[in-house]
Amino acid sequence: MGRLSGKVALITGGSSGLGRVGSELFAREGAMVVVADVVDGDDVVDAIDAAGGQASYVRCDVSDEASLKSAVAHAVEAFGGLHVLYNNAGVMLSDDDGPTNTSVDTYQRTMDINVKGVLLGCRYAIPAMLDSGGGSIVNVASFVAHMGAATPQVAYTASKGAVLAMTREIAVIYARQGIRANALCPGPIMTPMLAKFLDDDTKRNRRVVHIPMGRFGDPLEIAHGALFLASDESSWMTGQSLIIDGGITAAYVTPE
Repeated sequence: MGRLSGKVALITGGSSGLGRVGSELFAREGAMVVVADVVDGDDVVDAIDAAGGQASYVRCDVSDEASLKSAVAHAVEAFGGLHVLYNNAGVMLSDDDGPTNTSVDTYQRTMDINVKGVLLGCRYAIPAMLDSGGGSIVNVASFVAHMGAATPQVAYTASKGAVLAMTREIAVIYARQGIRANALCPGPIMTPMLAKFLDDDTKRNRRVVHIPMGRFGDPLEIAHGALFLASDESSWMTGQSLIIDGGITAAYVTPE
């Protein structure tokens, strides 16, 4: 018996990066996984099927309300219900910088995906989860929801703070209706999204020096945190922030 046996899980941004790792892990743990992404996810579904799991892909733009409504309907139609919503989709745009030079368009695009996408996912998933007897919402925030970033990224940081606050609100509203909501707050993980910003040794070393453990995180380490929050193992945990960051938020001074 897997830790998510019998559960239906919808994972936004599930075709690549942290989302793909999460999709494959959830499937290995027995979940019926809906891979929801603007990027084609057929290869993820094929990999899950080949490993003996169950999955289905649906195209989903989390900034579009109709698209998320359709994705949730697809999950219910394909697998008969919904028990886990993993709001993983997010962006960190290349021209995101400080407050005086980050464009309003960049700020708005970041908020539309990182914050509105979480809201819309919850808007349509929660009724389906209530119909399914309850469940767990995992919203991806970031360690920068708790502290300022060493590298200016004001739109991204603001968006992740908003996700953390929204998660607490949702958790309180639905605590007595069988739905839990928690925020997953990763530190720097070497995914394709981060790699494009840290494209030389100098940039990588500047970031690593702030991590007490001296290395970037592995995507599977974050996926295991999401699995814990999605599973019944965290059944008395809601409205919380699970920080997996190699010790960054615990440190006052980090080693050089």
